[in-house]
Amino acid sequence: MAKVELKTKKTDASVDGFINSVANQERRADAFRLLEMFTRITGEEPKMWGPSIIGFGHRVLKYDSGRELDWMVTGFSPRKANLSLYVLCGAPNEAEYLAKLGKYKNGVSCLYIKRLSDIDEHILEQLIKASVAKSKKSSKPG
Repeated sequence: MAKVELKTKKTDASVDGFINSVANQERRADAFRLLEMFTRITGEEPKMWGPSIIGFGHRVLKYDSGRELDWMVTGFSPRKANLSLYVLCGAPNEAEYLAKLGKYKNGVSCLYIKRLSDIDEHILEQLIKASVAKSKKSSKPG
């Protein structure tokens, strides 16, 4: 089956330019801290995915149906309401990390944090590492 074309694709837009455009000063500072953290942990160069997601790495997701799509290994977005981190994937110890993380909400694959000061950054780093390892293991290289 052919790859699915998503609206959210990797672009050549400036990551620093995007973060500098974030109006909320605290959210902007948190985004630069996350940029440093994700870059160090992944060893990947950050890229914009669509107009508002900062992604790291590239992988091809393949579903049981045979459908394939291009996506990042991990990433985040400093959205108006919160920091959205694309790190939840059922990685080993994920539940234990979340229990120790601090104040957050979550969706299927996203972790929502109001501000970095609400969470334990060391635990977040462990969660990101586990997520990256599982994501790389369970997908085809891009």
